[in-house]
Amino acid sequence: MSSVQQYKQAYVIPAKSGYALRVSKGTILRITDLEGQQVVDFVAFDTHDTNHRLDPGVTMDVLRTCRIKPGQSLYSNRYEPLLNILQDTVGAHDFFNSACRPEMYEVLYGKSNHASCYHNLNEALHPLGILPPNQHYPFNLFMKTTIDEMGNIAVHTPDSRAGDYVEMHALSDLTIALSACPCEESACNGYHCTAVQLDVTVTPPEDH
Repeated sequence: MSSVQQYKQAYVIPAKSGYALRVSKGTILRITDLEGQQVVDFVAFDTHDTNHRLDPGVTMDVLRTCRIKPGQSLYSNRYEPLLNILQDTVGAHDFFNSACRPEMYEVLYGKSNHASCYHNLNEALHPLGILPPNQHYPFNLFMKTTIDEMGNIAVHTPDSRAGDYVEMHALSDLTIALSACPCEESACNGYHCTAVQLDVTVTPPEDH
């Protein structure tokens, strides 16, 4: 029986850009807010069947909450766990909002051809063979959203500070993508967009 060695790679994702890669079952993913108050749109697809994907609505349905905790899982549109939350130094994330897209900036802010998470995710996923969906519905890391007793939804400046992170364990072979959200027009990213980091730790199967 040979010794098992972990392999770790780090990827810095510049402000307002996206990144995607395939990861194998058992991989540990750590997403770090390098400077603080930066939202990360995170999506995941079953590498062997891209119609099987992370679904925030299903996750809330299974967990019966919009606040996920370490030890709980992110679920797919088929009600299967895709990723398990190992560590979370913030505790406030968003399951409600879809990826920002150019039309949103036109309607809400009167700006045309604005960078968007929808575009970032599509551009990152394209080389991996995933075609653009009608919309992305991500797990929005570090995004702070509240709903009051009247049902009003508000987006606040994230609680995350420099070095805060979320660590997840892939429960199957996945294709993941992240977008460092490019919205500077609201409190979503504290009115200032910055880079984030993805650390990928793989433990190869042990030989017998």
